Amino acid sequence: MSEKSLDTALLAIEVLCNIPKSRKIDSHELQQKLADAGYVRDKRSIQRLLKVLAEHFDIEVDDRSKPYGYCWKKNSNGLNIPSLNPQQALVLRLAEEQLKTLLPANIMRSMQVFFEQARSQLNGDNKKREKQWLNKVAIAPTSQPLLPAKVNSKIFETISTALFENRYLMVNYQGQYRSHQAKIMPLALVQQGASSYLVVRYQDDDTPKHLALHRIKSAELSTMFFERPTDFVLKNYVNDAHFGFGNGKLIQLRFSVAQYAGFHLTETPLSADQQILEQSEQHYRFQATVVDSEMLDWWLAKFRDDIWDIEKIEISAT
Repeated sequence: MSEKSLDTALLAIEVLCNIPKSRKIDSHELQQKLADAGYVRDKRSIQRLLKVLAEHFDIEVDDRSKPYGYCWKKNSNGLNIPSLNPQQALVLRLAEEQLKTLLPANIMRSMQVFFEQARSQLNGDNKKREKQWLNKVAIAPTSQPLLPAKVNSKIFETISTALFENRYLMVNYQGQYRSHQAKIMPLALVQQGASSYLVVRYQDDDTPKHLALHRIKSAELSTMFFERPTDFVLKNYVNDAHFGFGNGKLIQLRFSVAQYAGFHLTETPLSADQQILEQSEQHYRFQATVVDSEMLDWWLAKFRDDIWDIEKIEISAT
């Protein structure tokens, strides 16, 4: 088989994989899905291929209006590829909910056929244990829940593409007090509570900054690529409490707390080196190495009169 014939065959398989059973897809949506998978084709070429495939497979063509819609015929098995079992469908359903704001838009689109298959697999039989599991697990908020900030879907797609491909962005950002335009280097996407933030570097400034996604009013993808800086490690950046409004400064924290208010810290400690310096029926005195931050101050303040003798001892860098 020639390279051209192989490419055509692989393209046909990709098209068949993206034709849904439960709804219709048109050539425009299919063109986008193919592009996400690395097959860039003009719409006319895709329409010609769909016409040929419809003649040889159980594909229903809705030609009542343009663009035409395509789906597998009722009771058709579709493309004969391994289907999801109930356990795999459950994993995909949970993943779809948790990852939809963290994966690049093009990858989420390329996964839609699998998400749809997962939903179809779990629909109908309420006695299916895998479906019941969706009503048996949840993530509970640790503070007052807020509705997610609204992010323009097209802007998010542009941002996620730039982040995925290491390309510069031109953004118009509306801050709390003023707006500005800038060329930025996107480094990371972080979700914190109801908001998502883009960690960026501005030109001529190596200090990372946070931009709330919902405050980015426009985003234009640059044709310029950049080398991702090796001195930026997201895990370290988050662990240094930059999202807790800190600067990575380690301190030795000591405090006394009422026994009933601080007992949970004996089960979920502040740090790996946490110690109980004193203990009585009325109180604990803890010591732990933590990153100093405003979030830490908020956490300490919530104990109100149940906490006292708070000490912050700065740890010298070695």
